Amino acid sequence: MNPDLELSQFDYELPPELIAQSPAAHRADSRLLHLDAGGCLHDRVFTDLPQLLQPGDLLVFNDTRVIKARLNGCKESGGKVEVLIERIIAPDRALAHVKASKSPRAGSRLLLANAFAVEVAGRQGELFDLVFPERVLDLLDRHGTTPLPPYIEHAAESEDEARYQTVYAREPGAVAAPTAGLHFDERMLERLKAQGVGQAFVTLHVGAGTFQPVRVRKVADHIMHAERYAVPPDTLSKVRETMAAGGRVVAVGTTSVRALESAAAQLASRGDAAPFETLEGDTRLFITPGYQFAWVDALITNFHLPQSTLLMLVSALAGMAPIRRAYTHAVHSRYRFFSYGDAMFIESSAS
Repeated sequence: MNPDLELSQFDYELPPELIAQSPAAHRADSRLLHLDAGGCLHDRVFTDLPQLLQPGDLLVFNDTRVIKARLNGCKESGGKVEVLIERIIAPDRALAHVKASKSPRAGSRLLLANAFAVEVAGRQGELFDLVFPERVLDLLDRHGTTPLPPYIEHAAESEDEARYQTVYAREPGAVAAPTAGLHFDERMLERLKAQGVGQAFVTLHVGAGTFQPVRVRKVADHIMHAERYAVPPDTLSKVRETMAAGGRVVAVGTTSVRALESAAAQLASRGDAAPFETLEGDTRLFITPGYQFAWVDALITNFHLPQSTLLMLVSALAGMAPIRRAYTHAVHSRYRFFSYGDAMFIESSAS
């Protein structure tokens, strides 16, 4: 990591009205800003994506499923609490962010959704260890609400339950959507498959830490949040075959990038050429300019918050100056930003 990078180098001015508060009428209706390998910008629409991909390319999707991770309730003393599940660590246990006027103590109980009580077993750093009376996922499905990002101003509605979820989501565990995948519908997936573009899946359970601001001046001093990832053998084989044949590995979303690059690092450290089991673990991989990508050649992504780790990641792939130009252009051209916003197709500056 470049020790001289400063947070101010990843800032930009964003008019608040460009933050998308609701999704497009249809998933593939969004605009698409293409940043090619030479640093040139092209204004497109998302349905143009097949024109930017070639037979033999491989799209890698994150199949995590957003859980209804937000719960409201009260302490035994009557004080209000807001609970946001961060990670399920056992069938009846989860780590969570708890907002309250006074932090609950170990051994105390929280009544949630006027329906059930959880016990506070203790803390792990900023997170509270909560014990549920039955399976966490079952209780969340019945009583929780969709955890929309903090910059979306309305409370979660029925539309959000469907649209803040990819059409291929299958592994429950995320508390934020892998938003680049929100643009894909079944028609687009079939169109790309018929074109000869491969498809593979990883799982990375996106945590609430993805929205945490970077609070240090020197980027190298930032401590990255941990997220659970898994890359199955089938995906590893497809990546290896694509690279050997000269195709491109195209990550759908920054979470797919982090899963793939974490698996590449894990594989390199083990020295295995062809593992027969899933590569998985917790990753704190922090990708900043200067990072050498092992597997990822291109990226489909949304527009990211100023001074965020995700903006640093896309700057590592395309170069800081091209990303700065792209974001300036996107603001001037009134693209829609963040989770429900428009998309980018970014080709590596090294490709």
